[in-house]
Amino acid sequence: MAVNLPLPKAENLKPVAGVELGWAEAGIRKANRKDVLVVRIAAGSTVAGVFTQNRFCAAPVQVCREHLAAGQGIRALVINTGNANAGTGDTGLKNARATCEAVASAIGAAPAQVLPFSTGVILEQLPMDRLLAGVPPAIAALREDNWLAAAEAIMTTDTQPKAASRTVSIDGRTVTLTGISKGAGMIRPNMATMLGFIATDAAVAQPVLQALVSHAADHSFNSITIDGDTSTNDSFVLIATGKAGGAAIEQPQGPAFEQLREAVTDLAQELAQAIVRDGEGATKLMTIQVEGGRDVAECRQIAYAVAHSPLVKTAFYASDPNLGRILAAVGYAGVEDLDVTRVNLWLDDVWVARDGGRNPDYREEDGQRVMKQAEITVRIALGRGDATATVWTCDFSHDYVSINADYRS
Repeated sequence: MAVNLPLPKAENLKPVAGVELGWAEAGIRKANRKDVLVVRIAAGSTVAGVFTQNRFCAAPVQVCREHLAAGQGIRALVINTGNANAGTGDTGLKNARATCEAVASAIGAAPAQVLPFSTGVILEQLPMDRLLAGVPPAIAALREDNWLAAAEAIMTTDTQPKAASRTVSIDGRTVTLTGISKGAGMIRPNMATMLGFIATDAAVAQPVLQALVSHAADHSFNSITIDGDTSTNDSFVLIATGKAGGAAIEQPQGPAFEQLREAVTDLAQELAQAIVRDGEGATKLMTIQVEGGRDVAECRQIAYAVAHSPLVKTAFYASDPNLGRILAAVGYAGVEDLDVTRVNLWLDDVWVARDGGRNPDYREEDGQRVMKQAEITVRIALGRGDATATVWTCDFSHDYVSINADYRS
């Protein structure tokens, strides 16, 4: 059961002009589940993406990078679940390219105009006969209002689909944004197993779109962690069709750019937090806020040390205010000149540690009261500058071990 995450409703997911989505049940790994998604994009759209920094990156990630660099104009995405096509060598690359060729042939595009994505089990070859058989029905099902089904089609260990929409007025025109994401385990995006896709009908030049997707990723998908593992397949893609009309945003500055950047980032944050709320076995969402750092990098370094600590995460699962574990994680985060006598720690409104030691006014029952909540904010003040950073994570429960022990069965 995801943490305070309502199920998305199809009627709340706004179609984006110029984007059609269709799915199929191809039996990639399991029967009777949506596992192939095709997204057709109108000609003239711009597409940008950020991808995993895992050196063992999957074949589809490599092909995506190639096709985006080719600059021919992306016309489709194809996503399969159940198999990551990672650790699959030359055969995996050939299979990713063959998937692009099949979609391209069906929609009248060039293979380099198709971006492939895969998610699922690593070190196994794609069942190409099933995948390719799923492409025609997925294309036959293409519709602009298929966003909820699309979110379902990219799930793996997710307990529910993740999707949301926004509208914003830019230069007097209503601009629509809709996005989906998936992920519940092997989550510490580092670009960016997670996938995220957002489409908008705004008109945006490709270099500006790349700046937008990078900014949104840094403030959303690159600020979450479930277990500290960076997947081989992490990808976040932003599509701009231009169908809302008006002049294209040509520069990464100015009111129109800033309004769209805020809307894209806000939507990406909702989709990223949905991944954490649906973390494998999660019962609590924790927001780790680090402030008073010399730069953002060290704030993120400390936030991730706390968020990754199994001892911290299990203490939160048990609602056990063993909060010295948080200070220990701050201390081993690797900020070598950190003056611990200036560090302060709060759980929501409860001041736990003051100037590097236990706050004389802190009572353990107050800490436990906060830790019993489903959503908790951990605030750490370093007292050495003005920089801040926020990371979202979840607890570790017994179910996390069970889910991952049984993942391939």
